Amino acid sequence: MVAFNVAKLASAYRQPSIAVLGSHSALDISSGARAFGLKSLVVCQKGREHTYQKYYMKRKTALGQVGCIDEILLLDKFSDICEPKNIEELVKRQAIFVPHRSFSVYVGYDKIEQEFAVPIFGSRMLLRAEERNTPKNQQWLLQRAGVRIPKTFSSPDKIDRLAIVKVSEAKRKYERAFFLAHSPYEYERRAREMLSIGMITQEGLKSALIEEFVIGAQFNFNFFLSPLTGELELMGTDFRRQTNLDGLLRLTAPEQSEVLRFARMKNIEVGHVACTIRESLLERVFEIGEKFAEACKREYPPGIIGPFALQGAIIPAESGEEPVIFDVSFRVPGSPGVRYTPYSEYLWGRSLSVGERIALEVKNAAKERRLDEIVT
Repeated sequence: MVAFNVAKLASAYRQPSIAVLGSHSALDISSGARAFGLKSLVVCQKGREHTYQKYYMKRKTALGQVGCIDEILLLDKFSDICEPKNIEELVKRQAIFVPHRSFSVYVGYDKIEQEFAVPIFGSRMLLRAEERNTPKNQQWLLQRAGVRIPKTFSSPDKIDRLAIVKVSEAKRKYERAFFLAHSPYEYERRAREMLSIGMITQEGLKSALIEEFVIGAQFNFNFFLSPLTGELELMGTDFRRQTNLDGLLRLTAPEQSEVLRFARMKNIEVGHVACTIRESLLERVFEIGEKFAEACKREYPPGIIGPFALQGAIIPAESGEEPVIFDVSFRVPGSPGVRYTPYSEYLWGRSLSVGERIALEVKNAAKERRLDEIVT
């Protein structure tokens, strides 16, 4: 349980600012704060501050004021954010902290849940549910919501179709070293290969998820759930760019086979591409978003606050095309390009980025004296 009352803290704020860790989607979040007249603070790690401090700090130029970041808090390492003096500094600046994946990775769930006594925009207890090796995780929540997910295999000898094995990398445990296998024999062969070159460990392999490989058009459905209105919004849709998979897919099949004799396929996310989905499928997309949000509210009250994303694919089915979801983000999804899809404009009359939508929620909550409702 969290041993501090961040709702009470937030209720005392009169001029809230937006704070974020200097990685992942900090620019989108800071830009959103600027758009709605809120101060932005980026917490940076020494050696990784130049993007924010040199290129995007607010400053006057011959063409006028540019930049979206008001202040930098520079730390030796990201995890130092939980030190009392840094927490005190954030509270002094009336910070509403916006979490993203880098925050979870570099700070860690235990510190976020037990030490980080700063109001977080979103559900801090849901962040851990992204991990597949934790109880009541994202897969369990999807099942509770009745959302279709890929078939999973309890052991390699159960594999009876093309499967994707999601195993932590040996060096960067927060990244996953995927490999494909269509039989138990293929699994053993590929696993031995990756163990021999040190890409994965035996320990990582034991806790790996073995999942049916879903063949379909991939989409990330980026939602926003507002505690102030109780409404679910679709901010936009996108798909991932991954290295070195994207490069391999540009080759013909014979060239791919030749290249893969000397190199491993990697699925490391390096960017996103905004895309749209056929309008007749939107009702299904909203349906799974609503069902999932309801399950999270039941199991992790108060449930989802603000942005979340369901990653999946649209596959052919007898009753028409159907979404299958295989990954969840319980925070900012890290794809600022979704502002260039039309869905937020359909609702708001202009395109909103995720960062802008967060700032709008914070600004309205402050105006209505309801900041305690949007933080945990």
